[in-house]
Amino acid sequence: MCGIAGFVGRSDSTALRAMAGRLEHRGPDGGGLLEDAADGVHLAQRRLAVIDIAGGYQPMVTHDGGLCIVFNGEIYNFSELRSELQCDGAQFVTDHSDTEVLLHAWRRWGRQMFERLNGMWALAIHDRGRRELILARDRFGKKPLYYHAGKELVAFASELSALRLHPGVPDRRSDEAVRKYFAYGFIPAPLSLLTDVFKLPAGHLLTLNLANRQPLIERYWQYEPAPEPGLGVGAEDALAEALLEKLDRAVARRLIADVPVGAFLSGGIDSSTIAALAFRHTGQGQLKTFSIAFDDAHFDESSYACQVAQHIGAAHQVESCTVEGMRDSLPVLLAALDEPIADASLLPTYLLCRYARRHVTVALGGDGADELLAGYDPFRALRHARSYQRWVPPALYGAINAVVARLPVSHRYMSFDFRLKRALRGAGYSPELWLPVWMSPLAPAELGELLDEPIDPESLYSEAVSAWQRSSGADDVDRATCFYVDLYLQDNILTKVDRASMLNSLEVRSPFLDIEVVDFLRRVPSHFKLRGGVSKWLLRRVAQKLLPQNIIERRKQGFALPTGRWFEQGLLPPAGVTCGGDSAFWRDRLALHRAGESDQRLYLWSQLVLDAHQSA
Repeated sequence: MCGIAGFVGRSDSTALRAMAGRLEHRGPDGGGLLEDAADGVHLAQRRLAVIDIAGGYQPMVTHDGGLCIVFNGEIYNFSELRSELQCDGAQFVTDHSDTEVLLHAWRRWGRQMFERLNGMWALAIHDRGRRELILARDRFGKKPLYYHAGKELVAFASELSALRLHPGVPDRRSDEAVRKYFAYGFIPAPLSLLTDVFKLPAGHLLTLNLANRQPLIERYWQYEPAPEPGLGVGAEDALAEALLEKLDRAVARRLIADVPVGAFLSGGIDSSTIAALAFRHTGQGQLKTFSIAFDDAHFDESSYACQVAQHIGAAHQVESCTVEGMRDSLPVLLAALDEPIADASLLPTYLLCRYARRHVTVALGGDGADELLAGYDPFRALRHARSYQRWVPPALYGAINAVVARLPVSHRYMSFDFRLKRALRGAGYSPELWLPVWMSPLAPAELGELLDEPIDPESLYSEAVSAWQRSSGADDVDRATCFYVDLYLQDNILTKVDRASMLNSLEVRSPFLDIEVVDFLRRVPSHFKLRGGVSKWLLRRVAQKLLPQNIIERRKQGFALPTGRWFEQGLLPPAGVTCGGDSAFWRDRLALHRAGESDQRLYLWSQLVLDAHQSA
């Protein structure tokens, strides 16, 4: 796990060193620079040593000097690929570096290499023979990669803050990105917070012709539901057994490291399943698990985590967090963010990673299960939205919304009034807009009021529309899965985990995103994922062999914070942060929230994060 940076252009060692230095938290164990004057290629890397500590230094160059790589991530099937490449005549210098495997794999298979990789990556390969620079990002976007492609300069980095340190990279804020941020709560790829700076989207590669400096961006992978129609009643046991086998292999792969490995454990079914499988490969008392305890009972899951740990035999450790402690950590975290992301669970995730890093260098997590197995509440709301539009005349939507808006506001976790108001807010739109409107900090009309400009919902949510519409013949659950994988997983969940973990120099691995697991689940019909209102139905069958029954039957509880109550009680915003420029829009929303007249927590938090980021 590392941070990478580089550029193609006139030599500027000062800029290259500054970019690399900004990534030191991603790679505290060393770093390296390489400059090729002939092609104008400059590469830098900061290393978090996890695999082949003695031999995995970068930038790494083949023995003949023809290829050079900087690489951030882990390739979990590197041993198998190495054996195959050795049989083809490749000669390895390192003992067991997955970075060197990538060099030989590129030489042997070229772009087809990415189809063979099982892992997470953001990389740059300088192919001197072809006079190309290749940038690539893994299938789901677990590892970040920003770039600027101008006439005189092509530059890239793991973080936007590092990229901005090159004087040739433009530093103008993108109005479109801010608009999308308030629409989704995150900035969707390929946009970034800056104009003319982009994220390389997940599953894409960029090839730069070094002769004419022309970049070519190509997609090499995309999640595509392909349910097998023959799987019906009677297939449950076989599917559960197959999923268990694939998850077990995925966990075993992610336990391979030359440093201590542990696991996050929230007490929910996702992390609990991963921890139980990890215990199979470690043994009694050898697996360290970590969780966070909150002093607000409505948001605290620590008792369930302790129960699971005792059940599987893990050495469990809990970090207790107070409101005061979390609020004290908030300004530091927001100031360090690369881009604003309005997911309040970023803060407890950051605190969990900070605590785990005191004991381990790598942690396993449960990310990806909710997206691939229909675990979020909006999956269950899809059927109700269809019924609502079928039976309720559109002329009544406004009146119904007005009545429901009078329900008392509750700031408990996923309270009834919150879910009902959100569902009705989105149900009046066409189906491809349901999910983003349900989840957005501001509805289109509200965003138009904030920005004082007309808002076209289909243009505002163009990425969501594209994700919903691209799977012909899919049902609503599969369409929603495309939305969650394409957008929410890439630009919210995985971005949050990457920033929270790497700010603490911790590597987080996600067995549910193992490509064998994903290829299996995308072929499983949706009624094995969501059945009778029960989410992650197939995973619950798998967990029967691993976990206590009350854990299996628990309703999903996200890693949330009581931000609604904090704003209501005046605990937010922090001193020194002027939100919304103290605009009338901000003041009105804050007043409505504190009076209990409406729940404005999502907008208030998103504005706080944006303004705290800008003032850093």
